[in-house]
Amino acid sequence: MKTGLETLILPAGEAGAEAAARTLAAGGLVAFPTETVYGLGADAANATAVAHIYSAKGRPAFNPLIAHVPDLAAARRIGRFDARALRLAEAFWPGPLTLVVPKTDDCPVAELATAGLDTVAVRIPAHPVAEAILRAFGRAVVAPSANISGHVSPTLAAHVESDLAGRIDLIIDGGPVAVGVESTIVGCFEAPMLLRPGGLSRERIEAVLGAPLTRPPVETESDDSQPLAPGMLASHYAPRAKVRLHARDVAPDEALLAFGPARLPGQETAAAVMNLSPAADLDEAAANLFGYLRALDAKAPKTIAVMAIPEQDLGEAINDRLRRAAVAR
Repeated sequence: MKTGLETLILPAGEAGAEAAARTLAAGGLVAFPTETVYGLGADAANATAVAHIYSAKGRPAFNPLIAHVPDLAAARRIGRFDARALRLAEAFWPGPLTLVVPKTDDCPVAELATAGLDTVAVRIPAHPVAEAILRAFGRAVVAPSANISGHVSPTLAAHVESDLAGRIDLIIDGGPVAVGVESTIVGCFEAPMLLRPGGLSRERIEAVLGAPLTRPPVETESDDSQPLAPGMLASHYAPRAKVRLHARDVAPDEALLAFGPARLPGQETAAAVMNLSPAADLDEAAANLFGYLRALDAKAPKTIAVMAIPEQDLGEAINDRLRRAAVAR
């Protein structure tokens, strides 16, 4: 986890937006106000920066994050919008509505931010400070609430400072937020689904759709399931190959997902080898996890052998995902 940072606090304004854009471009973390709550932003395309979000928040698992963009054209560069999704976007954006839609083929949002799923959560915030930062940066910004995971969501810059000072690079103080609860999340699936109630009422959404929203299946709402989107729990990406954890050697028909500088017996003849972090850096390992699993799986090995990873900091979340990937299917 990144700690010991000097967290700068700047007032909202042109200089603040430019400083935020520079910090995001450098891979830093910036807290900024939206109309719902203060968000903790990182460059959506920078997997290492995204990993730092989880680390700074103490987020227990790689839940999908919401990508914030300044306009619908930017949203359509990262997600595919069918007629109903477009209707909702045009009715309620900018505003406290997040839509979960299929990724575009060239979606730049890091796999870590989408938790390895084929969908992306996206919204356009209705706040002048957020809009100014997004336009100054010019790319999508993923941003969960700017607080320690499990704490009350922040509605003032002071709340962010209390939780995250020393863990993030910059806080933009735009005063109190207007809505004070997180955005409503709607999954634009075959039947539009209310994934999380929030700052936009179900009734207003259903009026635009002309049909009721469905709810997630009960089996996806347990604490030991995986989130399909922020606010929903469901299955996550798992490779086609079997996954063997805590590997101490590697067979010739196995691929190896390595961690750290150590080498395992049989590594030289493995079907493929990718190292999450040769330096044993858990933030780097988290950033590489989903992409490396996909890359190894694409080589069609019988099994992906995974070296042991420490059960600490982001290692807890990495091991959580790996244990689920290893479950017999």
